[in-house]
Amino acid sequence: MMNKLYAVIILSLVFYQPVFAGSTIHCQRLLDVESGEVLSDMRIQVEDGVITAVSPAAEAPDPATKDGTSYILNTCLPGLMDMHVHLSDHIETNNYLKRFQLNEADYAFRAAANARRTLAAGFTTVRNVGDSYNVSIALRKAIEAGRVPGPRIYTSGKSLATTGGHADPTNGYRANLMGDPGPKHGVVNSPADARKAVRQRYKDGADWIKITATGGVLSLAKSGQNPQFTDSELQAIIKTANDYGMSVAAHAHGKEGMKRAVLAGVRSIEHGTYMDDEVMRLMKKNGTYYVPTILAGVFVGEKSLQEGFFPAVVRPKAAAIGPVIKDTFAAAYKAGVKIAFGTDSGVSMHGDNAQEFVHMVEGGMSPMEAIQSATVSAAELLRASKLLGSITVGKKADLIAVEGDPLLDISELQRVVFVMKDGERFK
Repeated sequence: MMNKLYAVIILSLVFYQPVFAGSTIHCQRLLDVESGEVLSDMRIQVEDGVITAVSPAAEAPDPATKDGTSYILNTCLPGLMDMHVHLSDHIETNNYLKRFQLNEADYAFRAAANARRTLAAGFTTVRNVGDSYNVSIALRKAIEAGRVPGPRIYTSGKSLATTGGHADPTNGYRANLMGDPGPKHGVVNSPADARKAVRQRYKDGADWIKITATGGVLSLAKSGQNPQFTDSELQAIIKTANDYGMSVAAHAHGKEGMKRAVLAGVRSIEHGTYMDDEVMRLMKKNGTYYVPTILAGVFVGEKSLQEGFFPAVVRPKAAAIGPVIKDTFAAAYKAGVKIAFGTDSGVSMHGDNAQEFVHMVEGGMSPMEAIQSATVSAAELLRASKLLGSITVGKKADLIAVEGDPLLDISELQRVVFVMKDGERFK
């Protein structure tokens, strides 16, 4: 196992040859995600990792600049952004034994390999909402330093839970191994615990806070819907997070937990499976984003049919979630809830992120709206619109290309042929 993981990282380093010089990119079609329009025959100029010009090719200067590189591409669009990934995770048969078999280094190498797959799939920015051993924080630093290829990472580090809650790391352990984990390990049972847990995440170097406001599908517990934080605990988490310049993402399937989280002021609801009209109205009133993760629901629904893939306590929850989450997305979109793209990759397979677009379009979104959810809307969720989310002068030079037209066939985004991040060509 480790030999294969080391091989992946070594190959990543060997073939990691980004281009640092200025670039000129000629696009037959360019998706202007801010206006929703398609621009024809456009030229983009990149210098020092930033977009310095976007103009019709006929009006642009000669691209043959000194020490520069020119590219001729078909359909260009901003680098895609996935707001719900777990880079160090990978769901597979006997997955629940892995936490007793894998070391921190195993998770780190797996995360690096998954980051490379994610970037190659056209996702130049991700939000990692939950990990072990703070692997995603270390990986973020390595990517920023140019040591390994991967997307830009915003991360919460370890998710916050209550005792026995969805992100309690000792769920399913035998009694003499369970112990009594506390705030340092992301388990809180009072407002004081909640404040300490947030401050620990800040100390660890997290960008966000992730809470598990309700039970979960894949945790070794009976309920996937029950609320798992009190109002006072939620208020302590969110106020402390805001004091430290962080926002809060809330995993939530059941209505009551979602309602408490929205009223307390979370920035986003993840999954949102059993939200109803009341929750949708509250989310619209409070400006709360919805990150649907339809792909994960479909994935676990399919795997629930496979004998022995999930433990007995998980299997019925997984079987129920798929059809519901697709209907919830359709209803939330129709109601006008703000939606940002997210897949829960790590439950589904890393590198398959763009399959989510197909489900979103099937749920009623136009292809352009689905793309906007993974560009301008995701940037707004991150409060990073000045730097990310569109091909605009002054923003980071994050852009991708496909051969066909994703507005005619959204599955084209599963066949990315060109990836640039921070002005560096990775694919």
